[in-house]
Amino acid sequence: MGSIALLRQTYYDAQWYGKQKEEYNISLEEFNKQQGLPQIFEAEGWQNVLRADKIAKEFGKQYIIKSTGDEYQRIDAVKATGASLIIPVNFVKAYDVEDPAEARNITMAQMKGWEMAPANPAALEKAGIRFSLTSYGMESMKDFWINIRTAIENGLTEKQALLSMTEIPAAMIGITAQAGTLEKGKLANFLITSDNLFKTNNVIFENWIQGKRFVLNKMNVNDLTGIYNLTVDSIGALSLKINGTTAVIRRPGADTTRITASLIRNGDWVGITFNLKNTPSGEVRLSGYLSSENPVMLRGESVLASGTAGKWSAQFSAANTEPPKKDILKPVSPVGKLIYPFVAFGNETIPKQETVLLKNATVWTNEKEGILLNADVLLENGKIKAVGKRLSAGNAWVIDATGKHITPGIIDEHSHIAITGGVNEGSQSSSAEVRVADVVNSEDVNIYRQLAGGVTTSHLLHGSANPIGGQSQLIKLRWGKTPEELKFGGNDGFIKFALGENVKQSNFGSGLRFPVTRMGVEQTYIDEFTRAKEYKAGLATKGNTVRRDLELDAIVEILDNKRFITCHSYVQSEINMLIHAADSMGFRINTFTHILEGYKVADKMKEHGIAGSTFSDWWAYKIEVAEAIPYNGKIMHNIGITTAFNSDDAEMARHLNQEAGKAVLYGNLPEEEALKFVTLNPAKMMHIDQRVGSLKAGKDADVVLWSANPLSIYARVEKTFVDGIPYWDIDRDAQIRAQQQAEKARIIQKMVESKSKGAKTQRPSADTPRIYNCESLEDYSAELNQMEGAKAHE
Repeated sequence: MGSIALLRQTYYDAQWYGKQKEEYNISLEEFNKQQGLPQIFEAEGWQNVLRADKIAKEFGKQYIIKSTGDEYQRIDAVKATGASLIIPVNFVKAYDVEDPAEARNITMAQMKGWEMAPANPAALEKAGIRFSLTSYGMESMKDFWINIRTAIENGLTEKQALLSMTEIPAAMIGITAQAGTLEKGKLANFLITSDNLFKTNNVIFENWIQGKRFVLNKMNVNDLTGIYNLTVDSIGALSLKINGTTAVIRRPGADTTRITASLIRNGDWVGITFNLKNTPSGEVRLSGYLSSENPVMLRGESVLASGTAGKWSAQFSAANTEPPKKDILKPVSPVGKLIYPFVAFGNETIPKQETVLLKNATVWTNEKEGILLNADVLLENGKIKAVGKRLSAGNAWVIDATGKHITPGIIDEHSHIAITGGVNEGSQSSSAEVRVADVVNSEDVNIYRQLAGGVTTSHLLHGSANPIGGQSQLIKLRWGKTPEELKFGGNDGFIKFALGENVKQSNFGSGLRFPVTRMGVEQTYIDEFTRAKEYKAGLATKGNTVRRDLELDAIVEILDNKRFITCHSYVQSEINMLIHAADSMGFRINTFTHILEGYKVADKMKEHGIAGSTFSDWWAYKIEVAEAIPYNGKIMHNIGITTAFNSDDAEMARHLNQEAGKAVLYGNLPEEEALKFVTLNPAKMMHIDQRVGSLKAGKDADVVLWSANPLSIYARVEKTFVDGIPYWDIDRDAQIRAQQQAEKARIIQKMVESKSKGAKTQRPSADTPRIYNCESLEDYSAELNQMEGAKAHE
């Protein structure tokens, strides 16, 4: 989030700088001068390709994007960017999965990524995306041509491969007048080869750079194809057959065992290696040269496995009538299908929206009708068409829900799932410029897990490292859709504020960033809103030259009631402080989240129209929650505050229905009111209750079918509909598990076979996704991520 905000602010700073003459800034001066150059953006993964392109569109740029080769996973979305790509061919090495215990450390995404990545260039070609190929990331440059050939075996045409290493990269960086093709007047940059550039046996003879000749292998040398009488000291007479770039050794007489030899030639120099197994000689290495004698004679020095050195010679005896071995592309073994998203539980086809009639259930409407017995719910075109009894609808998919319960989808007011690269930009006291919207992660398996718990909408919040955190993002759990398609859409914007131990760095940090006291936290708010008011006034001045500030833009939106605050809070005194600061500075607080001492300040919250989103019964996990009580939610509700239970935890969100049930246990709240704690009430907090939170004709078809009373610990979610689409289905889940178990077994066998054929391998290591909460300071490196995953596995 912070990286994207910094880049956006830099562009805006540069635009401002170019329009004024009072200030000189060497960095912005040079930045503006370079805007005419091709701009290459390094983006890791297809989601970052989309993020980079979004920045490009905002500032009228068209980046050349160097990616990591996984575009095949969302080829349509990548194509829609219109960006040119630089694609690596450092395909993932197979995992050494012969040990079943270690094989369990590999994720579905890693397995399918190994299998499908070599087809990425072909997928780009088929989609009509302009791309060049790079050797970036290769462990050895010797693998470059091998991997290019692998890409060709997986569907890339030779024509496209050549274009992607010559004409296309030249065009990308604007040097087509000098390079990229063989034309009169262009630079004399070319290769001379023995055959088609992509053939296995091809030899690069010469590389010419701007007319300067570099000889790699001698070109005009004798053809060595033929049969030779080979004599090696300490071994004796052998037969040598050379055919192109291959060689075969045979013993004379009765033993005609064929021994494949390695043949290397560079001009007149020849190297031959072969292994006389089950003999004292073992591996034999010959190094020599082609003499000028007629018939052809090869001679040189020999070394046996024992270290014994000697001489060898090979005299031409007969022509080889065997035709040269043809360069035939290896058949590519069957490859599995893409899944969306490209992780475990992904679907080969995303579920479709259709007309659905759920009949004869107990329906929790959250409307004035209350709980209806033996009622029906009709879903059509992504909306709730009707709620009532004895409904019918033509060719609808009819689900017999007798004995089951239907509720609105659960809404989590405080979540940190589906976020890439960290939730806390903790480097300054106000990070209002950062946006969770920039880093939504559609590939987070927690989306699927929470659908299985009936969650349909999540409010993705910045962490609590700063008094003023980043802008949040509301999403619907549309499993398999792209990041932009997850976004709720058409809703008010929110921002995360925070109080307490985290923001004054009691629990983390160096203590070098202001504030480090509760007094400093209050002053942070006063200073920030004072600056924002001055900034707003400056923008309103005719002919102003105010530099746009993304951080203050967000604060001005709060002052203008266009962005709303949800504030991490615990202690009564600090809650009172922020209410007072809001009154004095002219802004309002929408929601106090966590607020475990809400029962102490409920009267003031009611007076100011502030909602409370809390935990059901969390306490004693740090000092400032020592006075938390399980009756907090009930007390706030009784006072008349819009009250909700939230998760702040990827695991808890899977059973928020049971958290709601605790309001019945501890506060004897009516069951329907308890359910509203995780449905209608959070919808009201986020100003989306006109669309979700209750079952009413015209609202979004975000609906959950339960096996029993949804507040019961025995209730299971059988189906979760989002916009009328069954993104979770308990029966389909069983099918997916069986299918993917078989898919894993197939790929594991393929990896084992790959290793047996000599492919390079790597030790299995799980690519475990990071689970965030309010206090997660930054994103971990891959190594720490793997360590964390191993601990979770234990």
